[in-house]
Amino acid sequence: MRLGYFLSCEENGPADLIERATAAERAGFEGLWISDHYHPWLDDQGQCPFVWSMIGALSQVCSLPITTAVTCPTVRIHPAIVAQAAATSAVLTDGKFTLGVGTGEALNEHILGDPWPPAGVRLAMLEEAVEVMRKLWTGRLVTHHGEHYTVENARLYTLPDQPPKVYMSALGPKAVNLAARIADGYIGIAPERGLVQRFRTGGGGSKPSQAAFFACYAEAEAEALRIAHEKWRNMALPGELTATLPSPRHFEQASRLVTPDILKNVIVLGPDPDRHLAMIEQYDKAGYDEVYVANIGPHYREFCNLYATEILPRVRRRETVGT
Repeated sequence: MRLGYFLSCEENGPADLIERATAAERAGFEGLWISDHYHPWLDDQGQCPFVWSMIGALSQVCSLPITTAVTCPTVRIHPAIVAQAAATSAVLTDGKFTLGVGTGEALNEHILGDPWPPAGVRLAMLEEAVEVMRKLWTGRLVTHHGEHYTVENARLYTLPDQPPKVYMSALGPKAVNLAARIADGYIGIAPERGLVQRFRTGGGGSKPSQAAFFACYAEAEAEALRIAHEKWRNMALPGELTATLPSPRHFEQASRLVTPDILKNVIVLGPDPDRHLAMIEQYDKAGYDEVYVANIGPHYREFCNLYATEILPRVRRRETVGT
């Protein structure tokens, strides 16, 4: 299993993201996830730099592979523009860029006044968006008149040697079926073996699978819980609220129902390496190939040191014994 670091644009400004990425690389993490948001989930998170600017900056200070987790190339930004951004990112990273895509959230996609379609329509839009982007990555002149998108006489001139890989986030059966059919890899958010297996048996085969979990490092568990609840209590919201609430203000209202005790079951808290390893083990047993860890709060240096000295060596020893 490859372990990577998840850069949260919702919580960190540009300089902080760069520092966390370089610290993660020094610690021995093997890849980066970076979120693509217009708004944070909560005002308490307090940031949201433009992901494409950040990828350009990161490519100049860090050599780790980068995956967007995830970009919605359907409403807020037309897929023809995302295709150009992804192609340039792949060039800047020497081909070590993966475009993670998903159907998005109203939180980010409603800002131009466009309607927020139901889930089935969003899946159809995403499928067509991926088709448009792959046409443009051929470097040929593209004209496309589809159900959802129009492209007129467009051609990308700055292209990587190989087209960017497209991994798809999918949380339900219909989305997983689509990911298995059109994506180069699968992105999940929970250690659910059934979804990984559905992706593989539905056509995904041995394509890579990625997922992430959140942790909060502090010397005392109580302090870690306080930080996590202040910054990421939205993590425990149920059902479809994450996809449908339109603003941080609405997430703030809904997340008042999330108590610290509820959050204990969602986020890995504190410095105990066994807790982190136990969570990684869950994702390993679920069948994921790569797991990315986001550290909530200010103590990223201590977090990276914990992984450098306790977590990454033990994971690699287990892999060596297993082979």
